[in-house]
Amino acid sequence: MQNFTELARRRRSIRKFTPEKLTEDQVVELMKAALFAPSSKGSRPWEFVLVDDPVLLHELSECKPAGAELVAGAPLAVVVAADTTRTEAWVEDASVAATMLLLQAEDMGLGACWVQVNGRTQDDGTPSADIVRDILNLPAECAPLAIVAVGHKAAERKSQNDEKLLWEKIHLNGYRHEDKGVR
Repeated sequence: MQNFTELARRRRSIRKFTPEKLTEDQVVELMKAALFAPSSKGSRPWEFVLVDDPVLLHELSECKPAGAELVAGAPLAVVVAADTTRTEAWVEDASVAATMLLLQAEDMGLGACWVQVNGRTQDDGTPSADIVRDILNLPAECAPLAIVAVGHKAAERKSQNDEKLLWEKIHLNGYRHEDKGVR
């Protein structure tokens, strides 16, 4: 484990992967991080569907008109879903789990990218979540939030730069329009 700030700085969305498969140990480490995610009232509503079948990866890559294509080229996709009957905070809980997965991938030297599913639609109005649900045979109460594509990076990306931090987005003791940020 490296310094967390450095890990956060290095984590970038990776959309191109080598064809190398992940090992079982790598997948276990990724999923441990997701399962360690905190959840509202300890409800743990998340469900994770691991997909490595090329046909299913291709089908998932077409769940929305743009932004999901990269899934077809990933050796592994983790569909992060949640049982909506367990908590009203299922979106938040699944988001934290997906974030833990993204950070673990970077910590392991792997690449990953979040593909939003919840709230997205096909051009004809069909919800992307319904398409993913049908492809993976998810029960009605299991809502897909996102697909996290994971694999070995085809190329490295530069770490994020401290000069691009938006300090003006930080406010002390309330929101003030004249705040220039806390630093």
